[in-house]
Amino acid sequence: MDATFADHSLRRCYESQKEGILRWGPKIGRRYIDRVNRLYAVDAANELSAFPELRFHPLGGDRKGDYALDLDKAWRLIITFTNKAMTVVCVKEVINHYGD
Repeated sequence: MDATFADHSLRRCYESQKEGILRWGPKIGRRYIDRVNRLYAVDAANELSAFPELRFHPLGGDRKGDYALDLDKAWRLIITFTNKAMTVVCVKEVINHYGD
């Protein structure tokens, strides 16, 4: 799958583990890189369901059209697809689902 990033800081956190760790801590920084690598490794969104630990799922409400991948119990990677075939993804943000 092809991937783009919503902003330069998300790209930097992917390209430099140090940047991600400074921003989110060691666990989330490393998992972020792992999750983006998995996006690159699959051909389309339907393949992400093969990895139960990702908990890949669509979001609703004002986030309709976005999807989430779990980084851990609280943190999520939010993505959206930029084509109907769901083969090009945009990494939008990393959020703490519970706001802690």
